[in-house]
Amino acid sequence: MTVKTNSVLFSGAVDNHAPMAVSSKGNYITIEDAITGTRREIFDAMGGAAVVALGHCDEDIVEAIAAAAKTSTYTFPALITNYHAEKLAKFLIEKSPEGAFSAALFTCSGSETNENGMKTVYQYWLEKNQPQRTVFLSRKQSYHGYTIGCVGLSESTRAMPFKAISVPAEITPKVSPCYPYRYQKEGQSDEEYLAELLQEIEDAILKAGPDRVGAFLLETQSGSSLGTVPAVPGYLAGVRKICDKYGVLMWLDEVMCGTGRASATGGLHCWESYPDFSGPDLQSIGKTLGGGFVTIAGLLISPKVRDVFVNGSNMVYGAQTYHQHSFNCQVALAVQQKIDKLGLRQNMYDMGMLIGEKLTQLASETKIIGDVRGLGGFWSIELVKNKATKEPFAASMKMGLRVTAKTLENGMTSMGLGGTIDGVVGDHVSIAPTFIITEEDANFIATTLIKSVKEVEAELLASGDL
Repeated sequence: MTVKTNSVLFSGAVDNHAPMAVSSKGNYITIEDAITGTRREIFDAMGGAAVVALGHCDEDIVEAIAAAAKTSTYTFPALITNYHAEKLAKFLIEKSPEGAFSAALFTCSGSETNENGMKTVYQYWLEKNQPQRTVFLSRKQSYHGYTIGCVGLSESTRAMPFKAISVPAEITPKVSPCYPYRYQKEGQSDEEYLAELLQEIEDAILKAGPDRVGAFLLETQSGSSLGTVPAVPGYLAGVRKICDKYGVLMWLDEVMCGTGRASATGGLHCWESYPDFSGPDLQSIGKTLGGGFVTIAGLLISPKVRDVFVNGSNMVYGAQTYHQHSFNCQVALAVQQKIDKLGLRQNMYDMGMLIGEKLTQLASETKIIGDVRGLGGFWSIELVKNKATKEPFAASMKMGLRVTAKTLENGMTSMGLGGTIDGVVGDHVSIAPTFIITEEDANFIATTLIKSVKEVEAELLASGDL
């Protein structure tokens, strides 16, 4: 057998070969050890990074890709656009609650979307002759992308190393996340905790100066940094009221949790799970929008924001090379139309809630799962050294990564990360399966994750670390 060299890809552990995906179908991926050539099939319970919706290598989408390759024409969006982008935008607008959105911008990643969101917010205020509104309020333990602007908007273990070269902290202040497991005080009612969170947001706006805050950006359901914490009842509606009070744009990041992954109504948006919430001014989407078949994300624009542009300059400053890309939009529309036709958004919610129920039930049998949380098809477990005190493991133990490595040994993907609590300590493991999973698949995901946790527990007990 030919000896294979170290990887020449500049990502991950730079000189190491990660497992190589060589084929896939439905919920399964065949991976190969790049050194030994050994292959095995694994169940994809994470969809990469909450991306895969229709499963891998869906035959209808493969046909749509072939058709798009034959008919798509590249155009630079500042000069010429295409019907496929228009059709995708129309689909998303019409499938959203009436009046929520009236325009869309399509990009190539969630990070790129959020960079464009920052520009959109600032231009909105320029159009309204309020150029001083340069402050972007966001939350601690949030993640909004890899790019430098997004690093400033974020606060997580992946953002911290680059703070020195990111947007200055004085224009990106942070408030507490919605994280009841850690921060709802003993004896504090849900209503009291909600009021505390909302008061902190209002205080932050007043401290920065109400006439200087352009937008408040938050994840409807937290993603990879905090581990899939849903908004508590009344939170989104409360934030909406505060933003309206001070004229601040409310901007939701649903790149991970949206486009059908976690909607109790079977709708496109996670925020539809909260009947008292009327919708955001801007919304970032991505991941399941293209289902992994194409590199696409987007920014949804409310009528309120669009009208200011139309009645002002009627221009968006700048256009990027692959915005509104014909091929990407055509394939993404095919993905969304099939999901819609088969009712898979509702299936994702229903099967996801089964996973959550099973995880909650089985977590009581473990020593190190302190919390189970999630909504729809997006769930996490938080790992703790002591359930009673919620004491986290030492960061050096890398418990999230350790459990994820164990789930891979057991034939399933997951996403284990550290720094859950403050960017340094705390660990969680997340799952975000495809929309096509069955009840049998849901049971497999939950039992495999718990099995993996128990095996790690046994190792900790044997080594004296627990």
